[in-house]
Amino acid sequence: MDTMTFIAVASIVTAGLTTGMGCIGPALGEGRSVSTALSALAQQPDAANTITRTLFVGLAMIESMAIYSFVISMILIFANPFWNHVISRAAGQ
Repeated sequence: MDTMTFIAVASIVTAGLTTGMGCIGPALGEGRSVSTALSALAQQPDAANTITRTLFVGLAMIESMAIYSFVISMILIFANPFWNHVISRAAGQ
């Protein structure tokens, strides 16, 4: 296996693992936060506006972790910094 093929395979596998692992944590966190918010709404229905607003801000922050891991995987697939290094080394030889 030549260097370019190895970098392509490693990039694709790493991008898949990054997306997979980067989405497990936020999914569990979002489920737990919604569950806790529903319990809080059931106990204190008069504080629904405050709880809902806080929930949405928290969900946006939790979701940003999944978005960051998706961006990293897209960089690994489409704008891999290792490609330029390997291409310049191959052209120099």
